[in-house]
Amino acid sequence: MSVILCTAGYDHTIRFWEALSGICSRTIPHPDSQVNRLCISPDKRFLAAAGHHNVKLYDIKSTNPAAVITFEGHTGNVTGVAFHCEGKWMVTSSEDGTVKIWDTRSGHIQRNYSHGVPVNDVVIHPNQGELISCDRGGNVRIWDLGENKCSHQLVPEEDKSVASVTVATDGSLLCAAVSNSLSGSVYVWRLVNVRDVTSLVPVTKFKAHGTYITRVLLSPDVRHLATCSADHTARIWAVDLEGNSQVSQNADGEKQDPDEPRPFELEQELDGHQRWVWDCAFSADSAYLVTACSDHYARLWELHSKTIIRQYNGHHRGAVCVALNDYSETR
Repeated sequence: MSVILCTAGYDHTIRFWEALSGICSRTIPHPDSQVNRLCISPDKRFLAAAGHHNVKLYDIKSTNPAAVITFEGHTGNVTGVAFHCEGKWMVTSSEDGTVKIWDTRSGHIQRNYSHGVPVNDVVIHPNQGELISCDRGGNVRIWDLGENKCSHQLVPEEDKSVASVTVATDGSLLCAAVSNSLSGSVYVWRLVNVRDVTSLVPVTKFKAHGTYITRVLLSPDVRHLATCSADHTARIWAVDLEGNSQVSQNADGEKQDPDEPRPFELEQELDGHQRWVWDCAFSADSAYLVTACSDHYARLWELHSKTIIRQYNGHHRGAVCVALNDYSETR
């Protein structure tokens, strides 16, 4: 089972798909609530499903529909979930205003960090020693696990929710989606690590959509950035750190000030969706993207041709989360 692809959302069902045939190979009922996020463990053994107040861990290789373990302790929607590279611990974010680290085996909470406002997303830095989370109050926070404290707090735009964060696989970049109903912007920082101390250097910011951005995701090869939006599209941007002073255009075709940092260039607009696009996942080779949409479908896109290779049909309500792991076993 080298490719694991699963989706979930508001029909209280997790679906596993054969990526190329489009056949649904397995369903897991999730009667407690909708599923907000999905994450596959690095060893492909477990699937974490984040719901209303808890996270359930399922055995991917088993046919047993019951959860192996349920992580209980959040008091609001769980909005983000990620695994430590060896699966020893898991981190979650929640609308209850906290980020929590859990022991994957026991299900116990090991750390609890407070934002004080609903947290929208959390990711683990590839160094496994820092977490990056963002919230509805407009904050991006970096948590130093060694020092057990918040080491950085960024506020890209006052009082504008930060919906999503993504960190490069090589730890070189951090991107955040800042948006409201009228505009969706992406902020990009270079992460510089000197003697185990991370500092952030602003690279650029640009308008990516004319309304809410729901997800921002860097490709594994760090050459592309995907943004998902309420405007019924996902967009693929070229990650360009050279940046020069030539005049370029943003998503609205407006001329940019030559003194302004240059925005990432729009490579593709994936415009076959009928409603909000909520989530996406890159293939390991960064050549494909799977999107999850309120129109009940998940779609597999070949990026260079902008073609829908496969449409995954089976959810009878909105699909809001997707997880894909097609890395070779010797990762």
